[in-house]
Amino acid sequence: MTTGPQLDSRDRLGLATPVGFAPLRTERLELRPLRPSDAEGLHRLINHWDVARNLAHVPFPYPRDFADEWIAKTLLQLRDASGYHLAITAAGGGSLIGVVGLQPVSGERCATLGYWLGSRVWGQGFATEAARRLAHWGLANLDLDFLRATVADDNPASMAVLRRIGFVETGTARQNYLARGGDQPARVFEATREGLFKTHRPPETPVAAARRMVLVAACALVDLEGRVLIARRPEGKRMAGLWEFPGGKLDEGETPEAALIRELREELGIGVERSCLAPLAFASHAYDDFHLLMPLYICRRWTGVPTGREGQALAWVRAGKLADYPMPDADKPLIPMLRDFL
Repeated sequence: MTTGPQLDSRDRLGLATPVGFAPLRTERLELRPLRPSDAEGLHRLINHWDVARNLAHVPFPYPRDFADEWIAKTLLQLRDASGYHLAITAAGGGSLIGVVGLQPVSGERCATLGYWLGSRVWGQGFATEAARRLAHWGLANLDLDFLRATVADDNPASMAVLRRIGFVETGTARQNYLARGGDQPARVFEATREGLFKTHRPPETPVAAARRMVLVAACALVDLEGRVLIARRPEGKRMAGLWEFPGGKLDEGETPEAALIRELREELGIGVERSCLAPLAFASHAYDDFHLLMPLYICRRWTGVPTGREGQALAWVRAGKLADYPMPDADKPLIPMLRDFL
């Protein structure tokens, strides 16, 4: 993999201050910012030929002071949101067993995923668990459309990890591996939001005609400046990371207006009267395993201040800029109609 402690002579950094990044947790692991106190353990794990040989930017032998400087660099990157390299430890705390990282690619809506573990914990599924958790977090919380990973051609274990979490092989490359002293053949893998989250869905219905119908009501809240409120789907939900109009599924026997009044109160903490909801358009879209029918309402009056009560990010956006935000396929046809109306 390409992620690993590397030293750039232009980046001789002092120790960074702690970063307010909430740890990511799985059933067995905790992914947290690296600490200066991790340096000794990191050096012990990575200064091993079987580990270093598969990390593009890691020399071998690996000097002890490189660990201190690289950890300081990761903390600065976390602080300015230019990189996300996290320690892998056992759930509930514990010593370092490896590192997993996402590095945004300049000029692209993409980040590279990398990971490594100390050799003593290989074969226990920790790499899959850590890589999946950070990949899902990244697509749900960063402005990304896809992830990329590059793996040495003779590293089938890492290729298997990527395939398990939803990556697909897209090509080959030549990658410089410092520990090996030059370019080596490598394979390139990529994952979209659809590919990553599809690995956790129920089996798809094979016959299109058997797709279940899902009825969802959505609302375009419009403020006094003519801006529209959109919400980002939080991690853990299908299509996490995409932006959408607030709303939700109708309960049995519920009207679209009643569903919106309930959903806007639960999701955003605002009160809306039925008389303030005006139907504008509707979307009809066939997904792989269900068909979505979604009426869109306009609302200009409500009580309270919209707040993401389910951990979702919110954005007030000019109608002409809505297309700049990645949205589910069902929402996209509604954008020009909303733009023309406003």
